[in-house]
Amino acid sequence: MKKKLTTTVLGLALLFSIGTGSAFADSALDKAIAPTIGTPYEAAGNDTNGFDCSGFTTYVFNKLSIDLPRQSSSQYGMGTAVSRDDLKAGDLVFFNTNGRGVSHVGIFVGNGKFAHSSSSNGVKINSLSESYYVTHYVGAKRIMSNDTYESVAIDK
Repeated sequence: MKKKLTTTVLGLALLFSIGTGSAFADSALDKAIAPTIGTPYEAAGNDTNGFDCSGFTTYVFNKLSIDLPRQSSSQYGMGTAVSRDDLKAGDLVFFNTNGRGVSHVGIFVGNGKFAHSSSSNGVKINSLSESYYVTHYVGAKRIMSNDTYESVAIDK
């Protein structure tokens, strides 16, 4: 009970901290992401008991009826490359966190922020402008078609 209350409070605090104009405005994307905020990190985790980064993205996109491969590097091989300036809520953002290529993935949610499962903090929202993510950023991919974006996400 205490864990659920803590997770709910943390999730609400993060949602309110993202600000206006984000994806969190009653879209299908926010309905898929919001309940996962605060879920703990778990290596190879792919459900609300615990997520790793690609388990989180796979879970969210599954809620949107979109299949993704299970590995972040395989997800990076999908879709169309998109520049940081043209990101839309729902785009996947990729990072090299271990020095060996794509090793981390998150979902852009608008206002320069992304949702991901952090190995130290579980599912949370961070800013792409934080120095760690700036130095480890690899790129972004647009997985959904324009029609799908219209039905599930809100532009930045």
